[in-house]
Amino acid sequence: MIDPISTTKILSWAEEDRPREKVLLKGKAALSDAELIGILLGSGTVSLSAVDLAKQILGSVDNNLTSLAKLSVKDLEKFKGIGEAKAITIVAALELGRRRKESELPQRQVITSSKDVFTIMHSHLLDLLHEEFWVVLLNRSNIVMKKVQISVGGVSGTVADPKLIFKTALENLASSIILVHNHPSGNLKPSQADKDLTHKLKEAGKYLEIPVLDHVIITEKSYFSFADEGIL
Repeated sequence: MIDPISTTKILSWAEEDRPREKVLLKGKAALSDAELIGILLGSGTVSLSAVDLAKQILGSVDNNLTSLAKLSVKDLEKFKGIGEAKAITIVAALELGRRRKESELPQRQVITSSKDVFTIMHSHLLDLLHEEFWVVLLNRSNIVMKKVQISVGGVSGTVADPKLIFKTALENLASSIILVHNHPSGNLKPSQADKDLTHKLKEAGKYLEIPVLDHVIITEKSYFSFADEGIL
């Protein structure tokens, strides 16, 4: 004889676990918002499954996850079947989602011109009253791997150590590099020191097979490209 209480428990357990089985069979993307929240809840009430309870919660915010994320633990505890532990689980899951979105990497940046260099570096050098020297590390497809500050100087200059520049490039397995520094004065004309350093780094890059593609001087509103001017 089948125990009716045991049967009820099994049926209840199967109903609540159905979203979990769906994850295994069809993948997480196949689940509805209510089913995902149902998994977080783990169980419902005597009259509602975990998924039905999740639907009730979602219904209260017009099925808007952004609105759901604004609910506090106390707000969630107002629903029958939601205790402190379940409320905290929902809040924590939504906070993880928010943090993931916040930490998403920006779209990969590809350098196709000196203007691209100006665009990606301008914000780093804007409004500075001193000079800074940076190197942009690129892979074989000219995609930016990293932007690295090499040195910080005074109003009229900064020292860029070639050994440090190529050490950084080698450690990051860069295929090529672009040199960047700012002129706080607004003067775009490269100094003789700028030209000498560029020549030295270009020659070093040849031996290391890490070519220097450009040296870009940035001011508040414009830039100067050694490559564009044919003096690289």
